[in-house]
Amino acid sequence: MERDELAAWLQLLLTPGIGNEAARRLLAAFGLPQAVFAQSQASLQQVVPPAHASALLQTPPELAAHLEATAQWLAQAEAAPRSLITLGDAHYPTSLLAMADPPLLLFALGRTDLWQAGSTQNIAIVGSRNPTPQGEANARQFGKACAQAGLTVVSGLALGVDSAAHQGALEGAAAGQLATIAFVGTGLDRVYPKRNLALAHQIAGHGLLLSEYLLGTPPLPANFPKRNRLIAGLAQGTLVVEAALQSGSLITARLASEQGKEVFAIPGSIHAPQARGCHALIKQGAKLVETIQDVLDELQLPGTTDLIAASADTDSADGQNDAENPLLAALGFDPVGLDALVARTGIAPAQLQVQLLELELDNLVARLPGGLFQRMGRA
Repeated sequence: MERDELAAWLQLLLTPGIGNEAARRLLAAFGLPQAVFAQSQASLQQVVPPAHASALLQTPPELAAHLEATAQWLAQAEAAPRSLITLGDAHYPTSLLAMADPPLLLFALGRTDLWQAGSTQNIAIVGSRNPTPQGEANARQFGKACAQAGLTVVSGLALGVDSAAHQGALEGAAAGQLATIAFVGTGLDRVYPKRNLALAHQIAGHGLLLSEYLLGTPPLPANFPKRNRLIAGLAQGTLVVEAALQSGSLITARLASEQGKEVFAIPGSIHAPQARGCHALIKQGAKLVETIQDVLDELQLPGTTDLIAASADTDSADGQNDAENPLLAALGFDPVGLDALVARTGIAPAQLQVQLLELELDNLVARLPGGLFQRMGRA
């Protein structure tokens, strides 16, 4: 992109009062941003109110700084490719164009070469920032299974379920596959939360980081619910792993439903607050998901036979674990305290602690706050 063209796109983004909707009207009327800024005020007022037309004829004072910062950022492509994808770009995703509020610009960091091939099918995986151990394991396992099925996992780089889904997708993706896409709520020159810096680098190497926000944009609370529309919009379906009744994940699910996309939810314990959002979605008509096959069947994607077999193998392995270790059967799948386990099994507390530790080391049991234990299932 030439510097003059870049400056025009940034000016359109920075002009006060010109949101995405007004910008689309201007582009539809006059063409590229350079043509918009070449218009007279009278011509502009045929598309936008007079105050907005006047603003378009003024150069935003912060434009020069943003132009220089963006040009320098684009030039630093040694670690991972960087690009700007504009609303007029042939590679702009059609699924976002179909939305009511598509972003004017997408800042992109990572494997745009794989994404622009147009061959990716996307599934959004979202959920709680504070999941249960089982919820985090489910997100990772489903992310991996989706990638193995040829899907690109879309999420938001948040702690908890988002991070686990991204990690699972990176583990399951084949060479040359776009593993995962992270829509972030900051400028792409920042990583939020900072604990996900290493994960962001992994995604840049094997997936893609996207943002509609200008470089330097801090993690403002209002930006994260807004970016959720892009997560829902890019994917063919949205899977909610765990979510409270009031959460950003339910916003993403609602946006997906409003866009005519499939919504999936994994049920959980009736005692877990993190499961209540999923249960509410299922009551409202979301598809209850137990295995990746449920997602693939609904989306009517190919490559399901091997996954059915893998699911059967997993079920068989779980049954063998029950037979080999009665403590697993006594645990069930809800959180349970030590006293309750003593009553169920008749095992002395000291010996029970030893057996629980062994199961914990084998990743078959998780230790929860409050002295509780929970059996870990498989996706």
